[in-house]
Amino acid sequence: MDETQPRTIAARSALHAARRPEHTAVVCDGRAVGYRELHLASNRTGHALQAAGLTAGARVAYLGRESEHYYDLAVGCAKTGVVLVPINWRLTGGEVDHILRDSGAELLFAEREFLGAVERVRSSVPSLRAVVEIDRPGEPAGGFLAWKADAPDSDLDVPVHTDDPFVQMYTSGTSGLPKGVVLAHRSFFTFIDNMGLHGSDWIDWRPEDRTLICFPGLHSAGMAWFMHMFNVGGTSVIMRMFVAEEAVRLIQEHKITTTWAAPAMLDMMLAETGVTPGTFRSLRKVVYGGAPISPGLLARSIDGFGCELAQMYAAAETGSVVTCLSPADHVPGNPLLTSAGRACPGNLVKIVDDEGNQLPAGRIGQVCVWTPAHFVEYWHQPEATAKTLSEDGWLRLGDAGYLDEDGYLFLCDRIHDTIIVAGQNIYPVEVENAVREHPAVADVAVIGAPDPRWGETVRACVVLAPEQKLTGRELMLFLRGRLADFKIPSSYDFLDVLPRNPTGKVLRRVLRERLQSPTPQPAPQPAPQPH
Repeated sequence: MDETQPRTIAARSALHAARRPEHTAVVCDGRAVGYRELHLASNRTGHALQAAGLTAGARVAYLGRESEHYYDLAVGCAKTGVVLVPINWRLTGGEVDHILRDSGAELLFAEREFLGAVERVRSSVPSLRAVVEIDRPGEPAGGFLAWKADAPDSDLDVPVHTDDPFVQMYTSGTSGLPKGVVLAHRSFFTFIDNMGLHGSDWIDWRPEDRTLICFPGLHSAGMAWFMHMFNVGGTSVIMRMFVAEEAVRLIQEHKITTTWAAPAMLDMMLAETGVTPGTFRSLRKVVYGGAPISPGLLARSIDGFGCELAQMYAAAETGSVVTCLSPADHVPGNPLLTSAGRACPGNLVKIVDDEGNQLPAGRIGQVCVWTPAHFVEYWHQPEATAKTLSEDGWLRLGDAGYLDEDGYLFLCDRIHDTIIVAGQNIYPVEVENAVREHPAVADVAVIGAPDPRWGETVRACVVLAPEQKLTGRELMLFLRGRLADFKIPSSYDFLDVLPRNPTGKVLRRVLRERLQSPTPQPAPQPAPQPH
């Protein structure tokens, strides 16, 4: 990247428009958008945001699938200091309502099929001044494009700095309510800068690359992958939503060179009819992460994709990649394949005990990382921010693990019991709260169970109230509409009692061990109650 240019998305857009105006920035639904075209379109978006009365620090939300308009809006926001709030279209109306209210979004850009859900919650969002429909591919301009049609395409005169907030990604917390993770412009520059300074290419983006966006930009990792490619001036090929058959077709049609995907996505692509190693001959690197990967799938990926593989470990709060298992480590039989790799150049990783003391190699504790890409804050949650981000820049992540003598990170469990299904984070408390609404349920604990395709699946351990009867199917139907579909448990175990420690906390580790055991286990005994 050009060392003389400010590390902001606005400056990068202007740079590419001047230096490689016709180079394709985005491909979506068969339409290619060059860097100059995207620059001018996002200038209009920025002027339209200003004409609507929005100033730096205001929030605007987007509810829809992937589209060129989403990234037009993202870059337009970056040029005005307005913060983009993406909303996962898979969420329920209640979850959408919470994000809109918590963020204080003043404008909402939504696709037509989600407008009904928006209208049902709009009255409870006092900050929301207008809803703009996103234009459908192939239809005449009438929504977003008409909304900004009269705006000029000249560059905006707004001072934007690398530490200014750019996007607010919502991630669930242990309370069950999503928290707004605020990321600055710098989060999408520092990783590339540090890898370049150290001459490393474990994970890299090149101006000549054509990358396939498997993860949506509504997800922190999807947005990061797109923005890293945008910042180096490469081409991003976008799917409206991930479909394995479509992904394979796009890789061949556009001669895709790189992609990032969850293990489940890799599995589905490799399983497509007619796929051979030659199908993926254009790929030079596949990066995976976001969920555990089975040894069998990893072996098939090494053989099936026929290119370099790299594993990444990150979190929404880290802003970018923390550790990487480099392509050189992807040798069949290498014991390090069970690790999450080493800290990337410019990052630090340590393991601490409950008191915050650093632990030696081989000792399991809480994973803490230092990275210059770290998040700014949890929106309107200073206590939660201080609990996660220390004054000297260390992030306390929710994972437990250990470092070996060579600095490779091995993840053992999730301190906060996060379940990751095909890269989507699911938090047990949120699911448990919904299950408890059923009148026949007396107690419940939710755990993640290993799954060879999805990484993990959601498993509910349910205790029924006296004299109540309930089937797993009945409970599944009850949860529809209360939870997003991907959060609904895929299996239900009905127990007499949940294992708890003396203070009454559910022992999820014991549940995981017992339910994964091939032999029946005796029913757990109730923990002694405090007097």
